[in-house]
Amino acid sequence: MQIAQRSIILTLMLLALTGCNMVVMSPSGDIATQQRDLIVISTILMLIIIVPVICLTLWFAWHYRQSNTSAKYDPEWHHSTGLEVVIWSAPLAIIIALGAITWVSTHKLDPYRPLDRIDAARPVTAEVKPLNVEVVALDWKWLFFYPDYGIATVNEMAAPLDVPINFKLTASSVMNSFYVPALAGMIYTMPGMQTKLHAVINKAGEYEGLSSNYSGDGFSHMRFKFHGLDQAGFDDWIARVKQNGTMLNRDAYLKLEKPSIREPVRYFASFENGLFDAVLNMCVRPGQMCMKDMMHIDLMGGAGLESHENKAKLEHDNRHAEGTGGHGEEAAPGATFPETGNPAPGEDPAEGIKGGQDMPAEMNHDMHTK
Repeated sequence: MQIAQRSIILTLMLLALTGCNMVVMSPSGDIATQQRDLIVISTILMLIIIVPVICLTLWFAWHYRQSNTSAKYDPEWHHSTGLEVVIWSAPLAIIIALGAITWVSTHKLDPYRPLDRIDAARPVTAEVKPLNVEVVALDWKWLFFYPDYGIATVNEMAAPLDVPINFKLTASSVMNSFYVPALAGMIYTMPGMQTKLHAVINKAGEYEGLSSNYSGDGFSHMRFKFHGLDQAGFDDWIARVKQNGTMLNRDAYLKLEKPSIREPVRYFASFENGLFDAVLNMCVRPGQMCMKDMMHIDLMGGAGLESHENKAKLEHDNRHAEGTGGHGEEAAPGATFPETGNPAPGEDPAEGIKGGQDMPAEMNHDMHTK
């Protein structure tokens, strides 16, 4: 009876495991595959020590049990040079191996490092043109810009197979984390800052994308679909977005930026020029000073006494301000909504700046000129 009960429990446990998503250990992109291999190699190296230690612990407990009178008892034993060599040399060798692998992988799998291969058998050649995608983590949805195609989408993205993808990522309000387990490791997104990720998808399919960093009420539903398509399928997807989408200007973005949960997929056939840069620099709303302008003022030594007027221009967190955030307000226009038709607000130069012609080359947010 007990054997039957144990068999039933074991069967139920195995059935429960069939529902587990093993995408991390069975990825579809080369970067994720290399990360999977790193996990496997590191685990095997550590098991070289762990398995013998566990086995010997069980054997010692059994062999030196009280009832085994034949076991040799030597209370005066205290040292063995040969045993010390074995005990310390094996872990030291494994630590050296793990350190070398970690050092190489840290640089090779750096998310900022452009890809040098499509997969283990194919390098990236000069003729390969990468796909550029700009990502904005909103509350609580994902906005994707495709600058090479002039389109944008919400909670859905696609990429052609075996084409390097260059991601630029930022956030609108709080820190988030962009993660497509089948594609590559997670990368943080932060307001006012830009992070990068390079990846490639090698197998066709529909994959889950999510936020892996808690960011508030709608975090659990901050998910999107990532489609790995052949070139013909990707071209059809681009055409569908252009056919069914509307215009994403600054007014539409400000409505989309408001917190919402379970946001449906939305298509935008075009978007206002420079919108991602405005989101990155936290100056989409009229009257806001762009972060790069403030950084330039600081770099020049400050704007003097009149800089106190810049305070209002640098108040960026308006999620809970009256008429600018919260639930139940006007929905953002998208693929199923008419275009707003509102003109884009003007881009007056920030106070203390003499116009765009005096600005330096585009600057990173660490104050270095690109």
